[in-house]
Amino acid sequence: MDIEFSLAMPRDAIGIPMVRRVVGDALRSLGVTEECVSDILLATSEACANAVRHGGPANRYEVMATIGNGRCELRVADEGEGLHMIPRQYPPAETENGRGILIMRAVVDDLSFDITPGRGTIVRLCKELDWDEDAIAHHLTLDRHLAGV
Repeated sequence: MDIEFSLAMPRDAIGIPMVRRVVGDALRSLGVTEECVSDILLATSEACANAVRHGGPANRYEVMATIGNGRCELRVADEGEGLHMIPRQYPPAETENGRGILIMRAVVDDLSFDITPGRGTIVRLCKELDWDEDAIAHHLTLDRHLAGV
């Protein structure tokens, strides 16, 4: 079972809760554990916040989601300049910014950046899904894998 959807959002913080709601509802309806959903939503919020803050000159950014084969992949694309360097450690406590990438890295299985100067940045977040015991989607995924053996 593969589910794909995309959202074109205004580059305004007011849209981030909408992204969280759509992604969270999709994952919960499939039976993903609440802890796993929370990790994905935290990383998604950080990526969206970066797109809102640094995604100029465009007034929109896009969130693309693929859920299938036991994993969730989210891509957040903007038209900003991108990163000059990826931080290796958390900044001092008194620093207001600079924790987002490290937070994303801590809660997903794979984090990557596709930066094209002058054309934008795509943040790619991937996480293996943990399923509730009675999740139908998990059983469908297992059945598909067993049928291919």
